[in-house]
Parts: sequence; C-alpha cells; structure tokens
Amino acid sequence: MSILDLKYKAVRSMTRSLTENLSAEDQMVQSCPEASPVKWHQAHTTWFFETFVLRPFLAGYKPFREEFYQLFNGYTSSPGEELPWRNLRASFSRPSLNEILGFRAHVDREMGRLFARCVDAQVSRRIMLGLNHEQQHQELMLTGIKHAFFSNPLHPSYGEASLGNELSGTTPTLAWHSVQGGMVEIGRALNGEDPLDFCFDKETPRHRVYLEPFSIANREITCREYLEFMSDDAYMRPELWLSDGWDAIRQASWEAPMYWDRDSDDETGWRVFTLKGWHGLSILLDTPVCHISFFEADAFARWRGCRLPTEVEWESVATHESCTGNLLDAGQLHPTAAAGESIQQFFGDCWEWTASACMSYTGYKPLPGALAEYDKRFLPGQMVLRGGSCVTPADHVRATYRKFFKPGTRWQFTGIRLAV
Repeated sequence: MSILDLKYKAVRSMTRSLTENLSAEDQMVQSCPEASPVKWHQAHTTWFFETFVLRPFLAGYKPFREEFYQLFNGYTSSPGEELPWRNLRASFSRPSLNEILGFRAHVDREMGRLFARCVDAQVSRRIMLGLNHEQQHQELMLTGIKHAFFSNPLHPSYGEASLGNELSGTTPTLAWHSVQGGMVEIGRALNGEDPLDFCFDKETPRHRVYLEPFSIANREITCREYLEFMSDDAYMRPELWLSDGWDAIRQASWEAPMYWDRDSDDETGWRVFTLKGWHGLSILLDTPVCHISFFEADAFARWRGCRLPTEVEWESVATHESCTGNLLDAGQLHPTAAAGESIQQFFGDCWEWTASACMSYTGYKPLPGALAEYDKRFLPGQMVLRGGSCVTPADHVRATYRKFFKPGTRWQFTGIRLAV
C-alpha cells in the first residue's frame, strides 16, 4: 500500500469519525450563510475526487449519480457563473444522508481501483489537493456545527467530555520576541520532483521581502486580557475602531466575542459556548480568546498601544517554530492555555489575524481551470490569518499556509497575537 493510499484512507476516515455522533437531522442544518450542512461537506469533498480524479483518469469509471456533478459543485456551474442554490444547501432533504454515504463508499472503492494501478505524478498531485481540500472541510464542518448547535435553543453539545482543567493555568507574562529585520524569504518553493510535496497555490512563489525591525508577542491574547478590554468600555469607544468596524459592532450589537453570553452564576458574569457545551468564563480566563473579528482584534491591539503583525512578520518567526500545538488531533476542540515562557502557540489554538490584506504574491500563477481553489474572485476585501486552530488537522498546517476571511468573520476559531 502506497503512502498516498494510506493518507487517502486516513483523511477519509477522519471525516467519518467527525460525523459519527451527528444525526441525519444534525447534518442537514445550515445556520448561517457562510456555513454549509455537514451532509453537503461530505458530498462535496467526494465530488472533488469523482470530478478531478476518477472521471479523467480511471478508465471505465461510472459516476455514482450524474446529477451530483452539478449539485455538489462548490462554486460555479461554469467559469464565472454562480450556482443559484449555493446559499440554500439546507433546503434540500434529498439526496438522503444514506445516499451521500453510499456516494462516499462508491468513490472510495473506485479510488481503491485507481491506487491498485500505477498512479503517476499528475494524478498524485490532484489527489493531494483533494485530501487537503477535504481537511479544510473537516474544519468547516466543526465550526459550522458549533454555530448550528449554538443557534439551537437546546444548545446541544458536539463532544461528550467536558473541558478539562488543562485549559487553565498560570499564564506566562506577555513578553516580546525581537526580530532585527532585514531581507527574509517567505512563501513555498515546491519540490517539483515529489508529487506528495504539497501546498496551495496562494502560498507560492517563494520570494524575498525586506522587513524593518519589529517585536512579536510570545503568545496569544487570553480571555482574561480581552475581558479587561471589554471592561474598559472598549465596545463603546469609537476612537479604538476602524470605521467599518465601528459600523459593524453597532449594526450587530456586539459587546463580546461570539459565543459569550451573560451569566450571573459565574464570577466573571459570562459563560462561553464550546463544542463541549457551556462553560463559565472563569475556567477559561487563561485560554486564548477566540471567535473575534479582525475589527475586534485590531481595536484590542490599538487599545494596548500595539498592532497586529503583518503576515510577512508572522511567517518570518513561525518558520523557525515547530508545526505542533493544540490542533484537531489533540481532541481538545477548544483553545488551551499557554505554558512556559518560550514563544509559542503559532500553530493550533486560534487562527491569528494579521494586518495584511490577502493579495497574490508577485509571480503567482494559479492552477489551470477549476483546480484553482483560491482563484482571485475570493480575495477582494479579505484579511490573512495564519497558524491553524484547535480544529485544524495536524498535518494540514505549515508556516506558509495562508487562510483568509472577511474582516467581520467571527464563526471561525480566530484570535489575536500582538506586534510592535
């Protein structure tokens, strides 16, 4: 069995394990326009392998159901044409969950037939893209179901175990890691000889950038520190906010991070909804604050007399750190407290907002046709995040990985690291 075959089975198995405690009804919910039903995620990631691997490369392949070719296309039915039902995915009760699972099993069997043959470099690269695409959707499934369960008046819990004491502890003092600046290299240079050497196209090409000297915080900002920001009436002070941010918090009536709710029974006056149910903020004070927008991160940084790092600054430091941390495989499903005085938390816990708008690097060349997952149509008005979160698969992150969301996004595990 090849390394690629093993990786395929591992990623597909992870999707099954993430959905095994969800009912068919759970998997049909779409509680906000940004999210999609879990059932759809399972079908769309399978559609990728059928569309881009099996149809063109497996002789004699017969699609599971021809209508799925359009139904589970993620973005467009033809270049530049928006699918009319993109924001209505929860409106369709059919195909049933059982049929979607049958679709996945069919494609897995046919992929087994493909692996039994000689898989060349071109096919291997497409499979690697499909696997990383599915890992992205694993994270989206968890953030989507968290929003769905929070929106449900019953507030069901995704995970059975409660959050442990390891989430709290003695938070290391916020300290600064100084960087001299100068010429640095960022971005990914792929090994053209190794089809398993993967990155998304927006991480390329590797290039040189000049950096002025700067300092970056040794850890992410905690709930305790963010509560101090809130207690200083920060949500009522327009001088702290970008003008679009001030409009956003007034229109949406934000007064705290997403998933925080008033609770007179907790000494802090707040409770927090997690994938493992409600918990008083008092036991989470030392964990990184999460589910905040770029606007909130920027306002907090301004309140502290600091700023957010640029993505170049972030990558220049993270490149020298191990790509380990509180990621999906750890099973916590929530950010955990920092430990020790060393610089840490670059990978896992929370995606960290940067001060950089998402633009293509100079010399960027997208993949051909529909394989350009990160086409330019997704970029305008979005900010770069780095590092991964507590629901990002561990082998899916690297220092060059670029995530991007609109600045008002809060439903992902997004947090803050400061710079000066």
